Order: sequence, then structure tokens, then C-alpha cells
Amino acid sequence: MKTLAAILTCCALLGGCATPPAPAPDASLFADARFAPPSAPVRAADVFALSPEMKAYLAGGIEGRMLVRGRTELLVDALYKKSELKLDYDSVLTRNAAQAFAARSGNCLSLVIMTAAFAKELGIPVRFQSVVTDELWGRNGGIDFVIDHINITLGQRIGGAHWAGPFTEAVTIDFLPPADLRGQKQHVLSEATVLAMYMNNRAAETLAQGRIDDAYWFAREAIVQDPGFVRALNTLGVIYRRHGDPGLAEHALRAAYAKQPENPQIVFNLAQVLADLGRDGEAAGLRTRLAQLQPQAPFGYLDRGLVALRNGDAKAARDLLLREVDRAPYNAQTHYWLAVAYARLGEVPLAREQLELAMQTSASRHDHDIYAAKLERYQAHLTRATQ
Repeated sequence: MKTLAAILTCCALLGGCATPPAPAPDASLFADARFAPPSAPVRAADVFALSPEMKAYLAGGIEGRMLVRGRTELLVDALYKKSELKLDYDSVLTRNAAQAFAARSGNCLSLVIMTAAFAKELGIPVRFQSVVTDELWGRNGGIDFVIDHINITLGQRIGGAHWAGPFTEAVTIDFLPPADLRGQKQHVLSEATVLAMYMNNRAAETLAQGRIDDAYWFAREAIVQDPGFVRALNTLGVIYRRHGDPGLAEHALRAAYAKQPENPQIVFNLAQVLADLGRDGEAAGLRTRLAQLQPQAPFGYLDRGLVALRNGDAKAARDLLLREVDRAPYNAQTHYWLAVAYARLGEVPLAREQLELAMQTSASRHDHDIYAAKLERYQAHLTRATQ
């Protein structure tokens, strides 16, 4: 199956450092007249805005206790201790601050944006970092996503410009265990880049849902917020291709390629667009370059395993899917299809184990419940078969 490659940010941060004004975006990248207006306003001002419910939560749960405990400590306890909000991780949808608070769930970016919104309201210094980790991929709606990792730091050391609580150091909130972060490089991001990340996520998510017009406006706003954010250029190129505008897609992807010529996702997408335009020689050259940059395509073993399953070769499918699990152990879809392969081979305990792993690694409560139901039906089937 051919897929498009977009880039999704798992979580994001807001830089507290001063940055020079960003250059104006290249207006030639946009084609507003070719798209219907967005179904809802696309406004950067909404991303960190507090809802009345959030302000009431601050007034009732945090501000009244500030004389006894520090702002940072209270905020961390209120947001991330199970006795308080009881937030759930859900990687399916990127929400703004108010939406994440209302749903009590979100992906890393959503929860970090919500945390930043509260911190800014309380006057707590905020710093956000992108964290360099092993490459992680997701797939939704025929689009493969690179998923980045970002965290947020609240407060400053005592003795700094602001006293933000009894901590001797600033507090970093991260969804990875501390051991996984040890030694990892981190880069401070500006607020403009955070906003671009949010808009780019929404563009990718709405595109996966088939809402191409909305996706365009989110990608456009991402570029407006940070014209140097290359991933939004890549996403815009993918949107134009899906919309049937290969010339515009090439223009956006050429702009991205000029900035990051060794980015496999950009090379892949540009090669597809050139092939659409009948420029097979240029496309072949880029595919050769892609094979050098990325010898094994994302989900390559998964895709080949699915082909083997369709062809009735469960043993080959099992072997290929095991290789995919070894390379990317946290993908629920791979665990599910490996369970199917094991079931067809009659390896019941291993099939059940993979269904349980699919449930545990699912990206949302909805997906978790789907895999749980599949596991329940499978166990009921086994019970009937042994009676």
C-alpha cells in the first residue's frame, strides 16, 4: 500500500527566550482560492487560551493555597497527581489547552500546552524543549507519521529572576521515564514553533480524516506562525498532492527540500509528486537517494506481513511481523496482526499475548477498548471450541 509521509509532533513546548522576529512567509506557497473556508476558525490565539472552567479551577484549587505552598509545586500536584484531575493520555487528537482540560485527556502536545496555559496565568516561568529520541512512527488514514517528543520545564532555580516554589531546581514534566531521557539532547523551542507544531498536528490529523480543506488551513497557519518550520512545508505538500495539485505540491516540497535535503520524508513525498508529474527520471533519482537515507522503509515489515497474510502464508507473515515488533515494539497494529498470524498457525497462547500487547500499546482509550473486545471475543471462541 502506498502511503504519504507527514510529520506529527507528540508533545510540544514553549520557549521563554527572546527570539528575533520571524520572516514573513512566502505567499507563493499558498493557494487559498482553491480551498473551501475552514469548518471552524483556525486561530493561534485559541491554543493557549484559558476557558472559564480553567480559570475557576485555578481559583478554587490553586490560587487559594499559594500562601502555604509555591505556585509551581501546587500546579504540578493539581495537574498530574491522580487524586486531582486524573488526566489520560490519548495520542489520537491534538487538543488546545481548553479542549484538553475539558476532556481531561490529550497527547503530549495537548497536555503540555494545557500545562503552559495554566503556568502563564500564574506567572510561572515556562521553558519547552524538543527531546532527541529514537525515531517513532505512527500510521493513520493512509498517512505515515514521524512522532517527535517534547517536554516542558516550569519555574527557575531559587535565586533566579522569579521564585516559583520550594524546589531547588526547575521541574520538568515529561511522559517518558527519567531513565529514557538520561543523556538525550534537548533543544529549546520558541512559542512560534510550538504554535506551528500544534497547527501542523491538526493539519495531519484532519488530512487523515479526509478533511482536506480544513487540513490546508491548519498547515497554512503553521507556516504563518513559523515560516522556518520545515515540517509544515512537508505537510502542505502532502495536502496539495491529496487535493490533486501536483504543481503546488512540488513547490511546497521543493521549499522543504532546499532546507532539509536529507530528510527521508521530504525526499519520499517529492519523489511521489515528480512521478505524478511524469518526471520519472527525477523521481527515480530521489528514490535512489531515499534508499541510501532510509534503507528500511517505516512499517516495511508490517506491510509485507499483511501481504503474506492476504496470500494465506501465516508463517511468513509471523516472521515478518516479529521483525517489525523488534524494530518498533510500541505499535498496536503490529501486535494485532501478529496475533492474527499466530491464531492462524494455531499458537493460541502467543496469539492471546499479542492481543494483550495490542491493548496495552493502543494510542487511545477507544483503540484500547477495541482490542479488549477482540481479546474477549477470541477467549470466548476458545472456550466454546474446548467445550
